[in-house]
Amino acid sequence: MKVLIIIPAYNEEKNIEKTVNDVVKNTSYDYVVVNDCSKDKTFEVCKKNGYNVLSLPVNYGLTSGIQLGMKYAYQNGYDIAIQFDGDGQHQASYLKDLVKEIEEGNANIAIGSRFVEEKKPFSMRMLGSRLISLAIKLTTFKRITDPTSGMRAYDRQAIEAFVSDASLTPEPDTLVYMLKKNMKVKEVQVEMKEREFGESYLSPLKSVKYMANMFFSIFLIRNLTRKKRVG
Repeated sequence: MKVLIIIPAYNEEKNIEKTVNDVVKNTSYDYVVVNDCSKDKTFEVCKKNGYNVLSLPVNYGLTSGIQLGMKYAYQNGYDIAIQFDGDGQHQASYLKDLVKEIEEGNANIAIGSRFVEEKKPFSMRMLGSRLISLAIKLTTFKRITDPTSGMRAYDRQAIEAFVSDASLTPEPDTLVYMLKKNMKVKEVQVEMKEREFGESYLSPLKSVKYMANMFFSIFLIRNLTRKKRVG
């Protein structure tokens, strides 16, 4: 199958080389860096190294970056598109395991999860993850242990869903939408590193807003998605 790794990047000048090098060293897949109008030298670093890069003219956010990557994957005939963060926390050596689940027909979406075999720690951040997992379970009857993981592989059907519906995001509520459409979601155990440089975009206030938006979308928008008939 033809596989594309989508690497969204915003102000990742100190991380993007290590991320792309990891992808090139540990996979044989194509990649594209989606520069979300970074204020630092992310774009310059990509051009200097000859990376395959798309650059948004305005800082639109993660959703627009992934949407652009999905359109690129769709237009160029890719069978699988993988979301892979540009901050150096993900490890490309695990991507073959996600691709394998799709190639073998076990999943339409494969998630790199920290908690399939490992116990989820108790912290304020993980409390939010637990609550989102509960919301997904209540609306879909499917247990997703790591719903906020940014390492996800999507098959052609899921790619087409992103291209045809601009409201879909690389967030947990879209998993609810996909499950309501009878797509199969599978988690694969992975390990993730701590960010070396830069800061997460989720400040405490933004985290509260994020949780409120997720619950609103999961319960009041995605939960109303009509199930797709099978057969």
